Amino acid sequence: MLDFLLTSEAIMALLTLTFLEIILGIDNIVFISIAANKLPENQRGKATNIGLLLAMVQRIILLFFVSFLVGLSEPFYNLENSWLTLHISWQAIILFAGGLFLIYKSTSEIREKVSHPEHDANEVKGKKITTLSNAIVQILIIDFIFSVDSILTAVGMTNGLHPNHNYTLILMIIAVVISIAIMIGFANPIRKFIDKNPSIQMLGLAFLILIGFMLITEAAHLSHTEFFGNKVGAIPKGYLYFAIAFSLFIEMLNYKMQKKSK
Repeated sequence: MLDFLLTSEAIMALLTLTFLEIILGIDNIVFISIAANKLPENQRGKATNIGLLLAMVQRIILLFFVSFLVGLSEPFYNLENSWLTLHISWQAIILFAGGLFLIYKSTSEIREKVSHPEHDANEVKGKKITTLSNAIVQILIIDFIFSVDSILTAVGMTNGLHPNHNYTLILMIIAVVISIAIMIGFANPIRKFIDKNPSIQMLGLAFLILIGFMLITEAAHLSHTEFFGNKVGAIPKGYLYFAIAFSLFIEMLNYKMQKKSK
């Protein structure tokens, strides 16, 4: 297990996944802050921390459930004809549906942020919260909504890294725990930095589109899909890591240029 976690591929996956979890969690932090701010000042920090800790437990439970489904790799339906071959399993269905969901969610989020940036925040502000328990329940509901793309991203980043699904599950749990810990400790500085540099969050949503396409091709690969005798191959994870690292490097250069010009 330790040998796997110390491999360059696992470390790269952990760093990339932790970064994406934090970027995807920015909206979560904003909405949690809005919900907590409706309470008396002495309860706000408590509501935020309890909410985030319960959110972490909720995500880990969902990770166990999704990983169990992804582990069901035995085909239950086979289709073979002159131009198409498919061996469909629950693993392939979950990855394919997850890929479609990530592409839909990220493109709709990008459109929402460009056209109506305050829409979701206004909806949360409209909800009535009077007690600490009400705030925590609201935070859990908000986090559940934001957990889906986070978990699918984790599955997409780690699927196929190791034949033993328990190893990749532990890697995903470590990334979730680290990202939640960072969010608890540095929620406000991270939120302020993203507010000043909204392109970082747009970049994170764009990465989701890449991960969505990767999940779809991986589902086709695991289904042993063939079109006219041509097999669909899986996209190597290294391509994704390089694309993300290169994009972040360019974004960092832009940030430094803007800082100097100011």
